[in-house]
Amino acid sequence: MPATKNDIRVNSWSELCDRMYDNSWQGDLKRFRSNYAFLGVSDISYDLKNSFARKCGTHPHLEYHLLRNFSKYAQIPNDDAHFSDWRWLIIAQHHGLPTRLLDWTYSPFVAAHFATADTDKFDRDGVIWFADYVKINRMLPKPFSKELSNVGANAFTIDMLEHTIGSIKEFDSLGDDLVVFFEPPSLNARIVNQFAFFSVMSSPVSQLDQWLEAHPDLYGRIIIPKKLKWEVRDKLDQANITERTLFPGLDGLASWLKRHYTPR
Repeated sequence: MPATKNDIRVNSWSELCDRMYDNSWQGDLKRFRSNYAFLGVSDISYDLKNSFARKCGTHPHLEYHLLRNFSKYAQIPNDDAHFSDWRWLIIAQHHGLPTRLLDWTYSPFVAAHFATADTDKFDRDGVIWFADYVKINRMLPKPFSKELSNVGANAFTIDMLEHTIGSIKEFDSLGDDLVVFFEPPSLNARIVNQFAFFSVMSSPVSQLDQWLEAHPDLYGRIIIPKKLKWEVRDKLDQANITERTLFPGLDGLASWLKRHYTPR
């Protein structure tokens, strides 16, 4: 994606911290509560194409077969035969199946981690995307807006999505340019520690950055220059924002140590 007026290039750690909390003051609450969801990528050239579109972009019908077979063969403790499409989508995403979901987070520091975790990309600028999920969710048609109003929420939960619209096919029938931001259930420590948040569009092959470009008042990008990445990375490590905490278990521990001891 080419540079736009929505890009903010920072030049120091302190400037990065300030920009990540821009517009977070809520006057009615008298609290700092950001309305932004954050997503970090290690290379400024990366787009916001979901994993299903990257894998099966010209064959959108394959999404149905992927989810159908995943739910058929999955062996999940306390398996519930009445799992909705939404729940299977989250479980599939969590275990690496290509889906239409994009991973976001409430935490700008978690996003900064993902923008600086790959030392092989330290020769390229990183990016933290931020999107106003409150305004985006309020743009949804009546069944969704009514649910948000009834609950008094700004973001959806799985229960709210299931109550609003039962299946992905029903969601897609409302149009191909809808965007929903929702919180996954706390299935495990990884979701909790990453302060996870998801976006989903009403087509498996729609691309969120293209949608955001058409709504420039709803997003921005914080550019982390390549020359700043080592400092940001070291300070995140000192703050315990690492693979060890974000991916609890031996795999996360190994990833953290491998990166931590990578010589500069």
